[in-house]
Amino acid sequence: MSQQKFIAIAGNIGAGKSTLLQFLTRTYDISPFYEPNDANPYLPDFYKDMRRWAFQSQLFFLSNKFRIHQEADRTPGVVIQDRTIFEDAEIFATALHRMRKIDQRDWQTYWSFYQTILGAIRPPDLMIYLHCSMRTLRRRIRLRGRQMEQDIPLSYLKRLQGLYDQWIENYSLGEILVLDTGKLDFASDLVDRQDVRERVEAVLPSALKRSQY
Repeated sequence: MSQQKFIAIAGNIGAGKSTLLQFLTRTYDISPFYEPNDANPYLPDFYKDMRRWAFQSQLFFLSNKFRIHQEADRTPGVVIQDRTIFEDAEIFATALHRMRKIDQRDWQTYWSFYQTILGAIRPPDLMIYLHCSMRTLRRRIRLRGRQMEQDIPLSYLKRLQGLYDQWIENYSLGEILVLDTGKLDFASDLVDRQDVRERVEAVLPSALKRSQY
């Protein structure tokens, strides 16, 4: 039986998380878990009126991410997740609270729920953090064409990035691998693909099994 390991991919909107997840799941015999963006019934309304729908949207993400973490913990072998519950709370919800889109009463409810969840899940064995320039983020958001993302303010993306930088600098729950996705093209460049494989395998040398696909 393969060794049970949990890999997570973190990064700002447009950093390349889904692309890396797809590459790694093609490369290795691992089970993917995706962020439930399409399932969030509040998200379209949130992008139109953040103050009205921020708390509901973030609570949906938090509860669903908790469920995903529990499923990942029960899955044998190596699993990989697109965005973590830590980012939901410590990046996105925190940003909205500081922007006064989530009031203090709702924030206390949210944060208490998050702290309870932390006691019920295990952290990833490897956190892969994707970083790139703000210009690259905005170009990718524009090119992938998700309608609800097209009007995201630059100030919001910058706020998220500042929180990401602070969070990853203080992250101490497991191994961290930082990838500059503005310079690495693991979608199509063979040299970059091999570079990423070697760096991931160096952190989890005995857990990863190459896929036969």
